[in-house]
Amino acid sequence: MSTITANVEQANAYRSLKDKVILITGASTGIGRAIAIETARQGANVVVNYIGKADAAQEVVREIENDHGTALAIEADVSKSDQVQHMISQAVSHLGRVDVLVNNAGIEKESPFLDKPESEFDAVIGVNLKGPFLCTQAAARDMAKRKKGTIINISSVHEDLPFPGYSAYCAAKGGLRMLCRDLALELAPHGINIVNVAPGAIDTPINKRTLSNPEKKLALKREIPLGRVGEPQEVAKLVCYLASDDAAYITGTTVVIDGGLMHQTGSL
Repeated sequence: MSTITANVEQANAYRSLKDKVILITGASTGIGRAIAIETARQGANVVVNYIGKADAAQEVVREIENDHGTALAIEADVSKSDQVQHMISQAVSHLGRVDVLVNNAGIEKESPFLDKPESEFDAVIGVNLKGPFLCTQAAARDMAKRKKGTIINISSVHEDLPFPGYSAYCAAKGGLRMLCRDLALELAPHGINIVNVAPGAIDTPINKRTLSNPEKKLALKREIPLGRVGEPQEVAKLVCYLASDDAAYITGTTVVIDGGLMHQTGSL
């Protein structure tokens, strides 16, 4: 094999998502941002969903375009059916279809269960569980026309691991676990596979309060067998594999990426 041929094959392998259209919710920051940038690097045309952070979303789009990629920012509240429908229709109108949906948008709100306001519970369930339901339904209707598609839910180790103070968050992620398993059966006849990705402790803005406290950060690291917090790019690269045709036979399961945390706690 010549050097030129080998280099071309390596480049094609790296661009494992070439020409796929990937929509990522909550893609203006954190894990979603990393997924948007990495999927674009691997050849995908990317829809950057955001809410209320237009500048941050456009910054992601510019970074992708500066690297010769294609990206489009669309604002939508994933907990609102009409906005989700509009987002999917806009993505299809501009890019032709949606091949992969990444349900990444999520929020956390901490409060003791006995004092937790109903409005807080509703907000967390609305974004973290109802959002994936609405987005998956809208995207899957488009995918079913072509008998092919992939849904990836960014879940959490807390779909199994209790997290006192975050009962709504855990309930949402636990619900997402079962939604994935149920939809794997319902959507399989339409050629659609669905999988959850469950990150552990990742260095993102949502974990800023813990990671900015040296004592809490050290205590957290001691709970992780690999002895460190994960990086958003590590989650993004896993998502890229699951979004590729190489992973088309994976469905109805959760892939944990947590440095061994779940084994340490005995939750697996």
